[in-house]
Amino acid sequence: MSDKNKRSMINSGGGGVFNEISNHFKLVFRLLRDPRVNPFLKLIPLATLFYLVIPDLIIGPIDDAAVIGFGLFIFVELCPEDVVEEHRAALAGTIPGEWRDPQQIDDEDIVDAEFTEEE
Repeated sequence: MSDKNKRSMINSGGGGVFNEISNHFKLVFRLLRDPRVNPFLKLIPLATLFYLVIPDLIIGPIDDAAVIGFGLFIFVELCPEDVVEEHRAALAGTIPGEWRDPQQIDDEDIVDAEFTEEE
């Protein structure tokens, strides 16, 4: 790989499980607003939210979480990969850039001097 093709990614720090869940919901929201995503795919997360409004056939909160999680997962998986990666990079705070090696400094370029503070 040539130096021109090397890319570095500067990531913000992790955040644990709650940060991942928050980022996933933000990703779904961004994908819902993106015009490149098929409008029929946008019905999947809306249907999972509609599921919360209709009466449950199975008693308990576990089934609600499973249906919502599965619906949002399927939505993200069916969206165009390049669009998903673009939004994930934006949410993660990654900054694409080209890698540059530090310049070599000769000893002749270094000036050794005393520091004095003037008042």
